[in-house]
Amino acid sequence: MSDDFLRQRLAAHLDGQGLMRMYGAELGDVGPGRAELSVPYREELTQQYGLFHGAVIGTLLDNACTGAAGTLAPDGTAVITVEYKVNFLSPARGERLLARARVVKAGRTLTVATGEAFSVGADGTEDLVATSQSTVMRIAGQPGLP
Repeated sequence: MSDDFLRQRLAAHLDGQGLMRMYGAELGDVGPGRAELSVPYREELTQQYGLFHGAVIGTLLDNACTGAAGTLAPDGTAVITVEYKVNFLSPARGERLLARARVVKAGRTLTVATGEAFSVGADGTEDLVATSQSTVMRIAGQPGLP
């Protein structure tokens, strides 16, 4: 499958998620076994100190990892997160929050992906703020969703 096809598939999946629309999530780089998502800074996405909220970071990492796993799933297969873990490394402040994910191992049923979240400054500088690991399950007989 071409990167353009995978991007269109993942974009349709994200458009179907009310939460990602509410966050204002944007799709970045997409290809076989990889996906990138970002959200712009908005006060509604912060905690009491003006930092990106941990729930936003976890959600973006979850969707990036599931998206990366979905790029390797055959048509007619849906993917859903079975488990994920996030390690918060530093405060997430900046103009954007960026999540990059890649597949570590794709199996017939379960896929393991890893992700990194970065806060992006006005000058484009990226600071690592969190890492994650996800287990994603393929569900056969479903519409082809990333």
